[in-house]
Amino acid sequence: MSIRGPHESESHGYSVKWNHGTHDEFYEYYAKASESQNAMHRFRSIRDTIIRMNPHLVQDKKCGVADIGCGAGTQSILWAQLGFKVHGVDVNERLLALAHERAAKAGCQIDFVLGSAVALPWPDEYVDVCLAVELLEHVKDWEQCLREFCRILRPGGVLFVSTTNALCPIQQEFNLPLYSWYPSAVKRYCATLAKTTRPQLANYATYPAENWFTFYQLRAFLKERGFESLDRFDLVDAANKGTVAKVLLGSVRAFAPLRWLAHLATPGTSLLGLKNT
Repeated sequence: MSIRGPHESESHGYSVKWNHGTHDEFYEYYAKASESQNAMHRFRSIRDTIIRMNPHLVQDKKCGVADIGCGAGTQSILWAQLGFKVHGVDVNERLLALAHERAAKAGCQIDFVLGSAVALPWPDEYVDVCLAVELLEHVKDWEQCLREFCRILRPGGVLFVSTTNALCPIQQEFNLPLYSWYPSAVKRYCATLAKTTRPQLANYATYPAENWFTFYQLRAFLKERGFESLDRFDLVDAANKGTVAKVLLGSVRAFAPLRWLAHLATPGTSLLGLKNT
């Protein structure tokens, strides 16, 4: 296991200095929340869904997994425990150190790197799975993030993204009601306050959420780069649902207007992208 990387990210022509610090309040909150039962269940569910949708992954445990914005390492450890070769990167130095400690305690060999999602420290077509859980909203240049994810994935690789949902008024990024629906100018003002005089507005995050997405927006961006994308409703395992749930799920999948309404009622956006071979 290692933690490496300079305080300046420079890769593939992209160079910028980042703040690798954190508020004590955010660190303490995240350190506790990242090992909660809810967090374990959520990360395990993501892992198991990706494997269910791509069973070939378990046939080759040597395939690489990149955990972008790995935080305290919970998701990285869950993949490593199944024998996958895991690489993690995060901009938060204290959380990355915590990830190192937890991985060592779990007996997992994970390559943790201090850096940024806009300049990943790995070569082209390096991994088979790229995970970006609740990350894109926090990086202003989200397009560069996605370009980097596309770059490091091998043909046939899997990209999983979860992020904000501009359609749904329910969100947890800012302690403000209906924030998803605020005008862009108001959001920029609130983000500035959160980064300066009012950090409590965004739960003391060094990089508060600045971007708000729809599945359709992300799908269009990735389609131009050779990806086929599935949304959260495509990823549901219908075999474990009752009759009523199966009918509702089938209706959402079959009728585009119902799918849009379902996104409207769902906090957060989830996308699984398959890179064409």
